[in-house]
Amino acid sequence: MGMGNMISVRRPPASGGGGDNRGTGTLPWLPGAVPLMLAPMQGLTNRALRGWFVQQVRPDVVFTEYVRVQTGARKVLSNTDRLEAASAADGVPLVVQLIGADSETLVTAADMVQALGAVHLNINLGCPYGRMTGNSAGGALLQDPIRLAALLVRLRKCIAGGFSVKVRAGFESPDEVLSLLPMFEECGIDFLILHPRTVRQRYAGVADHGVTAEVVRRTALPVIANGDVFTAAVGRRVLAETGAAGLMLGRGAIADPYLFARLRGERADVPQPAERREELRAYLEDLLARYLELFCGEQQVLRKMKEVLAHLHDPELAKTVQALRRCKKMVLFREIVAGIS
Repeated sequence: MGMGNMISVRRPPASGGGGDNRGTGTLPWLPGAVPLMLAPMQGLTNRALRGWFVQQVRPDVVFTEYVRVQTGARKVLSNTDRLEAASAADGVPLVVQLIGADSETLVTAADMVQALGAVHLNINLGCPYGRMTGNSAGGALLQDPIRLAALLVRLRKCIAGGFSVKVRAGFESPDEVLSLLPMFEECGIDFLILHPRTVRQRYAGVADHGVTAEVVRRTALPVIANGDVFTAAVGRRVLAETGAAGLMLGRGAIADPYLFARLRGERADVPQPAERREELRAYLEDLLARYLELFCGEQQVLRKMKEVLAHLHDPELAKTVQALRRCKKMVLFREIVAGIS
């Protein structure tokens, strides 16, 4: 099933030349495109998984997992985060997402990743989990708009390319983001990604894209809609009802990695069971090969594969996914994957 005449999310052809496709400079997508982005997901969107998406479905933009900026640590950035920030994306623009609380250290980190080749940077203003929130980073920064504005101004001055924010609708209330929009514009943000839940909600309830629509109406900045886009039909409806400039796919893309192709009308919106099983087999086999190259030891690879499987909730695949998540030996995991048909 194609997309009909509702909304086109096909990319315009890229201009010639090799190297990274860097969009328009401040925006990491090409003029006229409705970009489909792979979300930053901690523990998941490492360079191996990003490589699968780039090779198989080519998102318009991909993001690193958040890069922890360590205040007071011996190293501002870990060696792993430096590798992630410097990784090539085969012509697909890569956005490096930073998370931290101290402006001085964030500026140092921004300089470091730009020296490694990063063109587009993003600041995490939405993470609802763990110590990063407790240390007034991530979503906790929304509680102090004056401090946040000063931080964004400092970062804007040191970032030569694109600068964006990924933000929740608020910390306590979903209308808090509306009061932040003038500040985002004045600080020189190039675009924003909105997940319309509060930080307190984490992932409970539903993403309220009525908030997304109101944000689109209230700002001249391009707004990328993020949250609860699990099917092509939902993605098109969110675009149509909000007027968003594009979509960011997170949990929905991990569960159905061909969602990008479905949104573009390149694959069936709702595949037949046999096709879905073949898609799963190909996805897991290729991803497993990539993880075996990136990670050390079978147990770490199995753990990382199970983190992906935890997002698969298709009833047709439930027994297979459950069997894979119970596996303790790589040989059995491979056998089950090879037998998916």
